[in-house]
Amino acid sequence: MTQTIIQTHNLTKVYGMGDIQVRALDGVDVRIEENEFVAIMGPSGSGKSTLMNILGCLDRPTSGQYILAGEDVSYLGKAQLAHIRNRRLGFIFQSYNLLARTTALENIMLPLLYNRNGTHTDAEHRDMALQVLEAVGLADRAHHQPHELSGGQQQRVAIARALINDPVLILADEPTGNLDSHSGQEIMALLNELHARGRTIVMVTHEDDIAAHAGRVIRFRDGKIDTDVLNGHTFAPTPLEQQPAEEWI
Repeated sequence: MTQTIIQTHNLTKVYGMGDIQVRALDGVDVRIEENEFVAIMGPSGSGKSTLMNILGCLDRPTSGQYILAGEDVSYLGKAQLAHIRNRRLGFIFQSYNLLARTTALENIMLPLLYNRNGTHTDAEHRDMALQVLEAVGLADRAHHQPHELSGGQQQRVAIARALINDPVLILADEPTGNLDSHSGQEIMALLNELHARGRTIVMVTHEDDIAAHAGRVIRFRDGKIDTDVLNGHTFAPTPLEQQPAEEWI
């Protein structure tokens, strides 16, 4: 039996005060099950970025409810939300968000360092990071800094970092936005592989060909869901350059 990963009820986000108010989200009800790959689309100002901020526990709704993997996180405090982000969510950003003078391996280990209640030693953290780096095909780039990596390689490091804490949900914000078409397709092949192995992924994109990789596309307009459509196909996973450490994927 699959688990419901995301469930929102009448989710509303209002910016501004008094007579000048913008309803960035206007009563959004959405349900996403375990192992779904969902693309979020919509024009600028449609509410998709606001939704992702709330789903990523980076912001709280003005009203309504957000339940993440069975836990109501709607109005948790900042420290509690930070704990949820670190332990239960994996983030992939358009601009990679890697530390510049830090190796690929060290970038991947960062979420583990923030987990103060962890029971693993530094050596075990290093081994975990090496395994997940190997799983995305970059074992030979462990000690390279971001400026020594291509854009596609940097995004692979970011994906490995998103996986290191075994999150219940991966949030990808325009993951191919800074990449050429070839590198972008390689990243989408990797996301397809993650999905094929059971990961739940929610991705914001403005490109139809990228959204076509998802099994479901939700389009926003004026703070509301405009359409919610199943793509009606299944993408076969593309073999990675290397396939060890399958448990990390």
